Amino acid sequence: MQIDLQRSKNCEIMLRNIKMPLPDLMGSVLALDDSIVDGDQFFLEMMKVPRVESKLRILSFKIRFQTQVTDLKNSLNIINSVADEVRSSVKLKRVMQTILSLGNALNQGTARGAAVGFRLDSLLKLSDIRARNNRMTLMHYLCKVLSDKLPEVLDFDRDLTHLEPASKIQLKELAEEMQAITKGLEKVEQELTTSEKDHPETEIFYRKLKEFLAEAQAEGRSLALLYSTAGKSADSLAHYFGEDPVRCPFEQVVSTLLNFVRTFERAHTENMKQTEQEKKRAQAEAEREKLKLTAHKKGESPERGIPDR
Repeated sequence: MQIDLQRSKNCEIMLRNIKMPLPDLMGSVLALDDSIVDGDQFFLEMMKVPRVESKLRILSFKIRFQTQVTDLKNSLNIINSVADEVRSSVKLKRVMQTILSLGNALNQGTARGAAVGFRLDSLLKLSDIRARNNRMTLMHYLCKVLSDKLPEVLDFDRDLTHLEPASKIQLKELAEEMQAITKGLEKVEQELTTSEKDHPETEIFYRKLKEFLAEAQAEGRSLALLYSTAGKSADSLAHYFGEDPVRCPFEQVVSTLLNFVRTFERAHTENMKQTEQEKKRAQAEAEREKLKLTAHKKGESPERGIPDR
C-alpha cells in the first residue's frame, strides 16, 4: 500500500491525538468501538486486519448512522406535519374562498367570472393587480375585506407552523439520504456474511456488527415506512390545491404558500398603518374645527341691554 505524503501527515496528527498504542487501536476498530473516532477522518494502515478498508467504511457508517436517521426522520415528520396543517386549516380555506369570490367579482361578465377554483401560482399575482389609483393592490383589498368581514381568519398563518421549516426541504436530497442509508445497511450485511469466515481475531467485530445490524435494520424498516408516508403527504399537498405533483412539486407548493403568507402579512400591516394615519388625520381635523368654532364664539360681541328711560 502506497500512501501520499499529505495523507501520511494527517494520519500522524490523528494518531498523536488518539494517544493509543497501535495494537489497541486495531483492536478498537475490530470491536467497532466508535468512542475513539472524532468525525469521519479516520485513516490507518492495518495490514493484519482482513478487508481493513471495508471494515473502516462500516465503522464510519456506524458512527454516522444514528445522526443520519434522526435528521432524515425530522425532515420527513416536517413534511407530514405541514401537509396536515394546510389541509386541516379552516382559516386558510376561508381565505382561499374569499380570494375566489374576489376573482369572480372582478371577472364578472367574462368567461372567467364563474370559476370554481384557481391556480396556486395566482396567489403570488395578488400583489401585482392594482386599483385604478395605483395605491392599493388586490392583496391589500383582500386583507381589508377579511379585516372587515372575517377578522378571525387574519392569523391563519398560525395554523401553518411547519411551513417555514418545510421550505428548506428538498425531496431529491431526502431520496439520496434514504438511498445512502439503504445501501449502507446492505454493505453491513455483506460484510457480516463475509466476516463469518474470517480469522478468530475478528470474532468481536462479527458479534458487534451483528448486534448493530439487527438494530439498524429495524430502524431502517421504520424509516422506510415513514419515508413512504411522507411521499404521499407531499403529493397530497399538491392535490389539495388541485395541482399535479409532477408539474407543481412539494417544494413549489410550500414556497408559494410561504411567499403568500409573507405578502399577506405585509399588506395587512400596511393597511393597519394607513388606517391609523387616516384616524390621526381625522382627529387632527376634528381638533382644528373645534378650535375654529371656539375662536369664532369668543370673537362674537355680547348683546347690549336697552337702558331705562
